[in-house]
Amino acid sequence: MSYAGAAALQAAVFARLGGWAGLAGVPIFDAMPSGGGAGTFVLLGPEEAREASDRSGEGAEHRLIISVISDATGFLAAKTVAVAVSDALSGAELVLTVGRLVGLEFQRAVARRLEDGGVRRIDLTFRARLDL
Repeated sequence: MSYAGAAALQAAVFARLGGWAGLAGVPIFDAMPSGGGAGTFVLLGPEEAREASDRSGEGAEHRLIISVISDATGFLAAKTVAVAVSDALSGAELVLTVGRLVGLEFQRAVARRLEDGGVRRIDLTFRARLDL
């Protein structure tokens, strides 16, 4: 197993989201903004990588969590942005600087209220398979 493609995958995901028309004007971060952030934004979150080598060579499976966080009333603003994130990444053919993306698929979403209901958070989980 190799973790060699992790940084390349993150950079490609960040670039894809940043250039996606449906996310125009929505800030995208790879670390929580100081003060917790305000408005509606996308946060690249935790990742888990697992061995996925086979006879053809080394590989890894990455489970990525991309979060949409919003202080807007109700879930509509957060869900609208979450749909755009899903559209941007599901089945995307990203070019990596290290390795090759074999597939990128949506797996699940969890929506919840935080801070006594004043903030909404939707965590979208994606599975990325890399050949290295």
